[in-house]
Amino acid sequence: MGVSGGVDSAVAALLLKEAGHAVEGLFMSNWEDDEDAYCTTASDWQDARRVCDTLKIPLHRASFAGEYRERVFAHFLREYAAGRTPNPDVLCNREIKFGVCLDYMHRLGAAKIATGHYARVAHADAAPHADSIPGAGALPGGGAARLLKAVDGSKDQSYFLHSVAPAALADTLFPLGELRKQEVRARAHAAGLSVSDKPDSTGICFIGERPFQDFLSRYLKASAGPIEDAAGKTLGEHRGLALYTLGQRSGIGLGGRAGAAEAPWYVAAKDTDRNVLIVVQDHDHPLLMSDSFTVEDMHWLVAPGGMPPDGMPRNGAELECAVKTRYRQSDLPCRLRPERAGRWHVALSRPARAVTPGQYAVFYAEDLCLGGGVIAERHPLSAPTHRAERGLSYNSLFSLEGS
Repeated sequence: MGVSGGVDSAVAALLLKEAGHAVEGLFMSNWEDDEDAYCTTASDWQDARRVCDTLKIPLHRASFAGEYRERVFAHFLREYAAGRTPNPDVLCNREIKFGVCLDYMHRLGAAKIATGHYARVAHADAAPHADSIPGAGALPGGGAARLLKAVDGSKDQSYFLHSVAPAALADTLFPLGELRKQEVRARAHAAGLSVSDKPDSTGICFIGERPFQDFLSRYLKASAGPIEDAAGKTLGEHRGLALYTLGQRSGIGLGGRAGAAEAPWYVAAKDTDRNVLIVVQDHDHPLLMSDSFTVEDMHWLVAPGGMPPDGMPRNGAELECAVKTRYRQSDLPCRLRPERAGRWHVALSRPARAVTPGQYAVFYAEDLCLGGGVIAERHPLSAPTHRAERGLSYNSLFSLEGS
């Protein structure tokens, strides 16, 4: 059982023990840095120890910091350097938690692994909605597990789990999948767990609460450049394109401008060829809205249309389903069609705001997760005067939508 020091993994361990399983805990650390002012590993470890003492289960500790830097953090930096915005949490699940950590647990003798994620796994013959997908086939590699959304839609984490190998999902238990968050905290209180009121962790694990701009500037060089409106008029200067995100409202540093409406400014695009930040004054400006986008590096959990191993439907038919282009976004009806090997065109039933290259598009048939891929290109409803769509990228880590 992966024990993080939080309330979710603590209650997951409690439920497994109550169900009669022989449970052992594993606390893993993935980040080691000389600067520890923002790192919570030490306190999380003590919380994990207290939880396991209360539950009377053994607790192991392992560091996968080397693997994390090689498989997750290096990719994070490469993507930013290439002008895209990665999602390291998806890679962490695939490469670390359900990769090297899963292997480590098996070496310790585990028959199954479990985590505190809010998600569900079902066998193919018991999973709902699989038969409702035209031509839905077996999982790549012949697996029999289906990834489903959690009962608590506000906490569902299947978005972050869509690229986990089917064989790993088949070996995994998600004890919290049928519970709502308030029930989890109630169970923690009733069991006297010390973490019952501990706040949920937020943000990327290796950044924590530290200022993102300061952290990123330690590894990538940022160059200041002009801020322009959609017509190409210069309004000010930005601090470096990597420090801004599509849809961002606060922190642009423009304020009121002579001749401009008294309305907030939003980041609408980034022209990396000219090092220009493009802003608009309409929350739903066409530059911010996309009715289609392209996805690459698809990872299917349910094979659509009798898809063969090369990832392309033989009949070339479109797949109708739903998509999320960010965590906690409402499902958007869409149609997928293959463009060429590894790339898919996604047409939305209605325009979506701030579709971000480098982030993941994850596809669903109701609560069944079909899989997902990386957003390669977005297709805005309009373009700025100086268009460089190939070079547009966005940093969703700084998203301030609705602020």
